Amino acid sequence: MGYVYLTAAIILELCGTTCMKLSDGFGNKLFAAGTLTFYGGCFYFFALSLKTVRLNIAYATWSGLGIVLAAVVAKIFFHETISTPGLIGIILIVVGVVLCNFFGTH
Repeated sequence: MGYVYLTAAIILELCGTTCMKLSDGFGNKLFAAGTLTFYGGCFYFFALSLKTVRLNIAYATWSGLGIVLAAVVAKIFFHETISTPGLIGIILIVVGVVLCNFFGTH
């Protein structure tokens, strides 16, 4: 169940980050409220995931997938570019998350 909670936390974090972008520096109150609501839910589910998922694994997965998914959202919805060094960095983050998940201490 911990990974279900972790997945929910990742999705809510992505929604919160997207709302933050759309809030225009918290000038748009609807998206500002969405940011706070989604992040509140994100941290709630992240805390639940920590009951059964190790902190180092949970945080690496949460932050790593959050970075990758945020880059995808930025590219698709906001038409932002990703530089070659940025892409290499994202790939290295994914490799790090995989290493933590599959080869970390259990």
